[in-house]
Amino acid sequence: MSRVQTVQKSLRIPRETFDDIEKIAGETGREFSAIAKDLLAEAVKMRRCPGIVFVDGVRGRKAKIAGTGLDVWEIIATYKSINNKFPRLRKAYHWLSDQQLKAAIGYYTAYRDEIDYLIKQNESWNSKTVIDRYPFLDKETVRE
Repeated sequence: MSRVQTVQKSLRIPRETFDDIEKIAGETGREFSAIAKDLLAEAVKMRRCPGIVFVDGVRGRKAKIAGTGLDVWEIIATYKSINNKFPRLRKAYHWLSDQQLKAAIGYYTAYRDEIDYLIKQNESWNSKTVIDRYPFLDKETVRE
């Protein structure tokens, strides 16, 4: 993903919000401003795309469909693989509501580069990249 241009702006926030951000910064070892920037960006995205939440994962925070464990990129990867056919998407994720599926599509429409990057990242995994990253999984290397 490309670097986003930033703008410096002063802003007043309630003490309780400040304390919460300070606590998150302390827990994660990240700077206050980085945490505040990320939280603000997520809040804007959730407001633009109702039904989307952000959750910590192994590789950072990702957009998910609220009430599920599904990342938006997972649903969109499926959607793209079936030529953007909503009825087929509904059938593939029969346990999700139309609103949940439309939330994923809406998020993709608004943040296409982010989701395309995550899909590309996932598609880059193969047996060689797994072994390169996690050599202990290689049956040839690990012998009893």
